[in-house]
Amino acid sequence: MMQIRYFKEYSRFLNRDMEFKMYGHDGRFFEWEDRHMFELLQDLIDQGRIQFVTVDSVDLESWSSFDATTPRMEKQENWVQYVMQELLPSAKAKAGKDAGESVMVMGASMGAFHAGNLFFRFPDTFTQVLALSGLYDMSPYFYDGHVDFNAYQNNPCGYLSNMDPAHGYIPKYNRAQAVFVVGQGAWENECAADLRKLADICWSKGIQIQTDFWGYDTPHDWPSWERQIREYLPQMC
Repeated sequence: MMQIRYFKEYSRFLNRDMEFKMYGHDGRFFEWEDRHMFELLQDLIDQGRIQFVTVDSVDLESWSSFDATTPRMEKQENWVQYVMQELLPSAKAKAGKDAGESVMVMGASMGAFHAGNLFFRFPDTFTQVLALSGLYDMSPYFYDGHVDFNAYQNNPCGYLSNMDPAHGYIPKYNRAQAVFVVGQGAWENECAADLRKLADICWSKGIQIQTDFWGYDTPHDWPSWERQIREYLPQMC
């Protein structure tokens, strides 16, 4: 029987309690459960092939806010540090995993942006990524044109464009399993354009990622992501 555990822990980076859930053997963080995604994957969980941790976001205060860029991107970067320095160590300890063990990161829509951003920034930690229907050029969200370091380092197309082709991260990317997927149906135009942009940048730097474009019958919606996760995840765990 699938085990589900809920936790609420204080984050010093975000100055608030943050909630997360863990699924498996020893949006909002509850959205995947609400959408019954874990029921689709219960065979993988029951076989002990994978455990999930669903993390809450601060997107309403960062990417979905129209306030000045600087405080929004400070909030985004604080969330990244929360994930890396608080959530992951806590989740690994609760799962009985070694602190240095690498993990997979995945998500859909804005979750795909976060997955891709974490993968590209921390390739020693994230050696697999599955990103479905994400945005990767975040510059349109810097409404006032002010791009400080927090904004820069949370814009994958921006920092990858400036990456030296001899950078030490590139061999790590190429040893990883990096799968980026998008549909070409309703509401996917912006995400498909961003994935093409990301693919071009990666090709120019010698970064080998898998980019899959599904058909025009594949909209930006949960049924598409359900099909895609069942297609790709069994091959990755």
